[in-house]
Amino acid sequence: MTDNDRPHGPDLPPGGDPDPQANQGATGQGDAGSRRGSVNFQDSSSTTPREPTLAEQRARREALRREREREVAEYEEAERKRKKRKRILIGAGVTVGVVAVVAVIYASATPDDEVTAQCVDSNGVIVDDNYCDSSYANSHNGYSSGGFIYIGGSSYRYNYGGSGTVGQRVTGGSYAAPSSGTSVKTQSGKTVQRGGLGVGGSGKSSGS
Repeated sequence: MTDNDRPHGPDLPPGGDPDPQANQGATGQGDAGSRRGSVNFQDSSSTTPREPTLAEQRARREALRREREREVAEYEEAERKRKKRKRILIGAGVTVGVVAVVAVIYASATPDDEVTAQCVDSNGVIVDDNYCDSSYANSHNGYSSGGFIYIGGSSYRYNYGGSGTVGQRVTGGSYAAPSSGTSVKTQSGKTVQRGGLGVGGSGKSSGS
C-alpha cells in the first residue's frame, strides 16, 4: 500500500500520521475554555460568615451614633415646639381672661339697654308714676317696703319692660328689677335706676 492509498481526513496530512502536538494543543485549549466560564457556589448552611473588618465595625458604630443623635435632636425639637405651644396657649388664656374681666367691668360701668318702668296697682293697672315714688308716698302718709309702695291701703310697684298707658292693664314685662347695670326710667322720664358700676335701684324714683 502506498501513502496515497492511506485514508486521511481533514486532520491527517496526506502521507503522514496525525500530529500529536496539534491534538494536545486542541485538547489544552478545550480544558482552558471550560475552566474560564465556571462559577463557584457556597452553601449558606455550611459556610461560616466572614467577620466584619475593623473599618466595617467602626462604620456601623458611627452610623448607630448618628442615628441616635438624630432621634435625640428630633425629640428635643418636638419638646421645644410643645412647650412653645403651651406657653402661647397659656398667654392666650391669660389675655382672654384679662379681656373678659375688662369686658365685665366695662359692661358694669356702661348702661345696658334702657328699660321702661310702669307703675301699676295690685290689679296690674297702670297708674301715675308718683304712686311708686317713696317721697310722694311719705308726703301722703304712705310708706315703702319690699319693693312695694303703700298709700291709703293700696299697694303699688313697678313693672319693668311692660307696655300700656295709664288706666290700662300692663302687658308683658316683669316685676323683677333689672341688673344694676341697666338704666331704668319711667314713661314720664323719671329715673328709677341709673345704669353703671356700683349704681343700683331701690325702687325709688328721682327727678330726671
